[in-house]
Amino acid sequence: MSFKRIAVLGLGKVGRLAATLLHEGGFEVAGADAQLPQAEVPFACRVGDVSNAAFVTELLSGVEAVLSCLPYHLNIELARAAHVAGIHYFDLTEDVPTTNLIIELSKTSRGLMAPQCGLAPGFVGIVGTSLADGFDRCRSIRMRVGALPQNPTGLLGYAFNWSPEGVVNEYLNDCEVIEGGVRKFVSPMEWHETIYVEGVKLEAFTTSGGLGTMCDTLHGKVDNLDYKTMRYPGHMDLMNFFFHELLMREQRKLAGEILTNAKPPVDDDVVYVHVAAEGTQAGSLRRKEFVRAYYPIEIAGARRTAIAWTTSASVVAVIEMVRDGLLPATGFLHQEHIPLDVFLQTPTGSLFKASASSRH
Repeated sequence: MSFKRIAVLGLGKVGRLAATLLHEGGFEVAGADAQLPQAEVPFACRVGDVSNAAFVTELLSGVEAVLSCLPYHLNIELARAAHVAGIHYFDLTEDVPTTNLIIELSKTSRGLMAPQCGLAPGFVGIVGTSLADGFDRCRSIRMRVGALPQNPTGLLGYAFNWSPEGVVNEYLNDCEVIEGGVRKFVSPMEWHETIYVEGVKLEAFTTSGGLGTMCDTLHGKVDNLDYKTMRYPGHMDLMNFFFHELLMREQRKLAGEILTNAKPPVDDDVVYVHVAAEGTQAGSLRRKEFVRAYYPIEIAGARRTAIAWTTSASVVAVIEMVRDGLLPATGFLHQEHIPLDVFLQTPTGSLFKASASSRH
């Protein structure tokens, strides 16, 4: 069923842009956060405690869907509130326990429960599955994503343009993979490899959450499946030293504060995407690749960082597809079930075609 009214909770860079894109796409948007955005926005905003059940319940009573751009630890209660209200739920989380709870809620939901709608998990899963389609037998899907400064400085070669909580979790939580047909968990910041994108040398290593529900969906259908984060060379060893030799893994909140203080966000960022699938087709072994570099672009009269627009556009394109009846209206949405060609034809998803590998 079509819908028009949507609440967006959390109005940081990603939330503001997602709400703006939804507004431009014809939705009636109600934004909410603990404080009003500093920059002018084209949609209605409310100030309130987004962790307060009464405030959230009242906000959701006037909409047909909700998008969470909040820290992952607030998503479970918001998903429960959406379930009670019988409305669609979308989020960007890479947190596995949060998604597992939402899967349970989806079994009795009146609306669609759609977590993991960001860049990774999210867009890369759509790409990876689309590459594997057409193989008689798929032996591997390898997905790599890196959100990085264009002009790195220092030994880490990094800038925290994303949530410190999310990055710390990705670096420390175990990573689910399929290896040789077997589902298993491996440690983060391992399986090191070298990758080149547009001539730029990068390293890739295991991090958690990027596969979303793909291991569930593709177990028995693909022999090898894994997700890795890409960084500039040398980053992984330094982060292993920081978290394990200095025992910062025992103080995750402090670790995030130290890292964001040392490496604040930058405006000139780049998002590298490297997805490859291998398999047999008509008796021959083949390899398909989707390799892109996404840079900042202008949207709604303002320059948007690559990580902000790729993440926002990913979830907004999915919301557009649900509104237009191109995806289910109830149950649980697996990102890997979304057809890439239809995704790229949506007004917002088309940004991924128009903006690849072009500097602005």
